Amino acid sequence: MHTIRRPAVAGAFYPGNRQVLADDIQALLQAAVRALGKDIRQMPPKAIVVPHAGYIYSGQTAAMAYARLAAGRKTIKRVVLLGPVHRVPVRGLALPGVDAFATPLGEIELDHAAIALLAGMKQVVVSPAAHAQEHSLEVQLPFLQSVLDDFKLVPLAVGDATPAEVAQVLDVLWGGPETLIVVSSDLSHFLSYAMARAVDQQTVQTILDMNASLTHHQACGGTPVNGLIFAASKHHLHPHLLDLCNSGDTAGEKSRVVGYASFIFSEETSDASHA
Repeated sequence: MHTIRRPAVAGAFYPGNRQVLADDIQALLQAAVRALGKDIRQMPPKAIVVPHAGYIYSGQTAAMAYARLAAGRKTIKRVVLLGPVHRVPVRGLALPGVDAFATPLGEIELDHAAIALLAGMKQVVVSPAAHAQEHSLEVQLPFLQSVLDDFKLVPLAVGDATPAEVAQVLDVLWGGPETLIVVSSDLSHFLSYAMARAVDQQTVQTILDMNASLTHHQACGGTPVNGLIFAASKHHLHPHLLDLCNSGDTAGEKSRVVGYASFIFSEETSDASHA
């Protein structure tokens, strides 16, 4: 029996209509390409960190990282996708126990060969409930379907885990250029505009300093981001900030905002500003 995790937030966080969704993502990517300029032609990053709010709030920030995957469209065959649980508590990292994830753009097969490599790891569990309504992973899928040709997915909903436990899983799945790691995380939540800018700037610096000490007040996906930093340090990757804003800059009021940032992690060092 072929089991499918159906979309839970299509029509809410992003358009539920296939054509509208495809058009919206292309518009976001085209704007990102213009902003990135010649950077778009560089080697694709090994890992990205992207926000997971509704597209009207954080889609442009996410697109800045997804546009950088253009050079890997045909190379990347496996995506390891990690995001925090928002609804169902989990100890460790949860697999969904299904064969495919669906979005309005079609189905994405899970990478069962890669998932088999995780067998026996105590921090890896199976929890269909943790994935059923979880938006942090789902909102990334249409972007991935738009920028990559043919890939399989390893979706992990991250709950209570240490950076080392997350990094151990990433090490097992690390692979080569065929494997992309995507970590889904927003930054601060429900602060004033000025306060959020200050807090998020500090959070960004923590990530750029490769300091795996983020709290959930700094980033709701702090646990998987910390795990990525832990693993990236071992693999000699360097982070680079692509975009930083909050919902007050996009489609929300400024009295109570959510912060968003996108990063790439790659082997190339960057002399770009860490501001």
